[in-house]
Amino acid sequence: MHKNANPAPLGLLGFGMTTILLNLHNAGITELNLTIIAMGIALGGLAQVIAGILEFKANNTFGGTAFTAYGLFWLSLVMIWVMPYEYESFISVNKTDMGFYLLLWGIFTFFMTIGTLKQSTTNKLVFGSLTLLFILLSIGDFANSSIITNIAGFEGIVCGLLAMYGAVAQVVNEQLGKQVLPL
Repeated sequence: MHKNANPAPLGLLGFGMTTILLNLHNAGITELNLTIIAMGIALGGLAQVIAGILEFKANNTFGGTAFTAYGLFWLSLVMIWVMPYEYESFISVNKTDMGFYLLLWGIFTFFMTIGTLKQSTTNKLVFGSLTLLFILLSIGDFANSSIITNIAGFEGIVCGLLAMYGAVAQVVNEQLGKQVLPL
């Protein structure tokens, strides 16, 4: 019997690694630079969209919606950063605009978190911490507070690490045929 591969580790890895990299910037540890932009396009964007499409194909509405939506989040975020520099007719986004953008993602993520209530502890932690991250980043932009954004950055690093752990745990557990890393 042929078994299809699980696309979730790819999606979680794409989300987790990109989230860590961006939140190193939000925490004030690194600058916003081409490494974050490239990771946002490749792993945060494209890898998650691919994982999402594969989840839809496997009849997993939650996984398909989550990975595709967050993959498109990363692609849209990169567009927000890059388009004003590439196309002079685009106006840069201000803090209030970003606050609303992040707030909408926080609301969406809150409802997705409800969808994890019967899933693994790791998924609950990833989505719960992501909801908190979007809310903190939104407040940081609305209040124009670098302190709140820095706090959000450290919380975002934890969120990304949880997602990476979830990806690695699924791969290791599947490869070894038993639960070595609890989810």
